Amino acid sequence: MLYAFGRGAQPGPEVCHDTQEASAVNIHEYQAKELYWRYGIPVPKGIACMSVEEATAAAKKLIEETGNEVVVVKAQIHAGGRGKAGGVKVVKGVNAATEAATEILGKTLVTHQTGPEGKVVQRLLVEQGLAIKSELYLALVVDRESSRIAIMASTEGGMDIEEVAASTPEKIHTITIDPAVGLQGYQIRQLAFGLGLTNQEQKNFSKLLSGLGKLFEQEDCSIAEINPLILTEDEQVIALDAKVNFDSNAEFRHRDFWKSVRDLSEEAATETEAKEAGLSFIQLDGNIGCLVNGAGLAMSTMDTIKYYGGEPANFLDVGGGASEEAVTKGFRIILQSEAVQGIFVNIFGGIMRCDTIANGVVAATKELGLEVPLVVRLEGTKVEEGRKILDESGLAITSAATMAEGAQKIVALAKG
Repeated sequence: MLYAFGRGAQPGPEVCHDTQEASAVNIHEYQAKELYWRYGIPVPKGIACMSVEEATAAAKKLIEETGNEVVVVKAQIHAGGRGKAGGVKVVKGVNAATEAATEILGKTLVTHQTGPEGKVVQRLLVEQGLAIKSELYLALVVDRESSRIAIMASTEGGMDIEEVAASTPEKIHTITIDPAVGLQGYQIRQLAFGLGLTNQEQKNFSKLLSGLGKLFEQEDCSIAEINPLILTEDEQVIALDAKVNFDSNAEFRHRDFWKSVRDLSEEAATETEAKEAGLSFIQLDGNIGCLVNGAGLAMSTMDTIKYYGGEPANFLDVGGGASEEAVTKGFRIILQSEAVQGIFVNIFGGIMRCDTIANGVVAATKELGLEVPLVVRLEGTKVEEGRKILDESGLAITSAATMAEGAQKIVALAKG
């Protein structure tokens, strides 16, 4: 049985947090399970499908191999909450699997992670059905406070972990891994005891968690989650679901692999375009576009806009050495959102020269025929030259001396 996977198909069995990390590279469940399998983590037999015909053939193959007519048809999108949105169907028989695949494939799933626009299902995962004795939760994440990898485990598998944390936090067992010594056996036993596992289940859990820890470190993950992690009547411990995000800061170590497993149809087109242009861009839900140099200043700019009653439409860091072309590209990306009713350019010129930014702003405004209000605040290297360029451009550009003044002006202009 094969999974289509970036490093080449390999033989074998074939939590989701509410917010998707901006710095994360996401993959589908079937890809995560192939990765789990490589690290010795038990997963159900399954086949990734791109059409109803493939799903029908997959269901027939699984039923013949396992002798079990129960199969699960799962939507593959980069978002949690698929089951609640009708994206997961447990069915019996090939005909029922075909009906489920027909219903799910091409459907727009709206979950708490997709936003109201939802995501169109373009891939399916057809898996063998398994008899479940109980469901657990297990995840490895980067704990920013301790600067360590944290392991979270709970008996409340199958539920949103945020809901468990809010209502019954005592049911979440957490440990952190000391980077000097790694994951220790006593820590695994501590979690196993907390989950109430039998002796055999403890042994299987230990092997699974050791593999998951190795995967997390070697593949540079930002999260590796199993929800639910199931126990069977014969005391097996199996990853029924799988979620893996990679830390994009480690792309240089995995560039070819990550490129092969990325599904660009699941990513915002503007964010992909910005990345290719060397810009750091994240689409938000507001109406005021932001073009700033430096991540810290960009965050402060968005906070200031909100403080004065506005809503940022994006995070955009053009970097310390952006060219006029990069500024124009930034404007073009911002304006792809029809919700944008104003743009605030906030530049502190250290490495970045204010005259370069000013030339870029003027060029972008002329090229794009900017029709929304534009406020520009420049400070730093070549600031007088930059302001002169803006003043002499003859364009409807509102200047500001400080970030606060600029935020107030763009909020007022956008409302007007």
